[in-house]
Amino acid sequence: MSDRPRVLVTGPASWNTVVHVARLPEPRPHTAFALGWSDGLGGTSAGKAVTLAALGVDVHLRTLLGDDDAGRKVRAALERPGLTLHALPARDGATERHLNLLDPTGGRVSLYLTLPEAAGPVRPDDLGRALAGAGAAVADLAEHSRPLLVAARERGVPLWCDVHDDDGAADGYARAFTAAADVVVASAVRLDDPAGYLRARLAEGAGLAVCTQGAAGALALARNGDGERWYDVGTVPVDGAVHAEGAGDAFVAGLLQATLEGVPVPAALARAAATGALAVGQEGLGAPGASAQAVAALAGSVEVRPR
Repeated sequence: MSDRPRVLVTGPASWNTVVHVARLPEPRPHTAFALGWSDGLGGTSAGKAVTLAALGVDVHLRTLLGDDDAGRKVRAALERPGLTLHALPARDGATERHLNLLDPTGGRVSLYLTLPEAAGPVRPDDLGRALAGAGAAVADLAEHSRPLLVAARERGVPLWCDVHDDDGAADGYARAFTAAADVVVASAVRLDDPAGYLRARLAEGAGLAVCTQGAAGALALARNGDGERWYDVGTVPVDGAVHAEGAGDAFVAGLLQATLEGVPVPAALARAAATGALAVGQEGLGAPGASAQAVAALAGSVEVRPR
């Protein structure tokens, strides 16, 4: 697999129970009925890893796992070509678990059932070996990802950070991640001013910042040789049921794979939208059934408009 680009991903992998509901619950006592439910692989880093592997990237995933039944199920779910798992031991042997409520539009409420801690510190020499030969590194929001913020910069490896529903607060948890990142991706769900948020990320030092906006597409700001350029990113219509688990992770994976391939920013954003659409159109986490060829073909229907 020496001809495949290599990426190190650090962050959460979990075993989740996903419950589909007609609408998300209101903040009052009441009874509701599920439309269906399932147990399966979860975690933002796992979603990126399985999608990147499907797109032909050599992925190394560093995550916390316990020695419990959930951990064994996560390990089994991550056994796939192109994906190497580096499982750090979780304190007390407990693997991360969530209960996710999903509505038909992709709205979600995620309840953390178990949030593990690392059993010991992440050693810099271990990270150095993991970064050797990597074309990029992804640090997802987790305490055990923090050492990567420094290690990637020291070794000159481009750092990507997906900060999900960051609200942009100056003292927020995500600030250390965005300040270290070369590429930042966030959801606009908690942002009053997505454009201002993106400007702030480039002011911190990022070269590309993207806000995903669900069915409304995405907004991106990129630094180029003669200044900065805005892009409005369209969407791909999805027929049938909407399965939003890991759609944002698939968006990031599609953008990263295209960037490693040397695709220009507008076309890479189109591939990101196409990968996200493939994730929404299938059950499970991310887009494990995608291929680089299918993404490139679908990306031709995505409109990316420079401002």
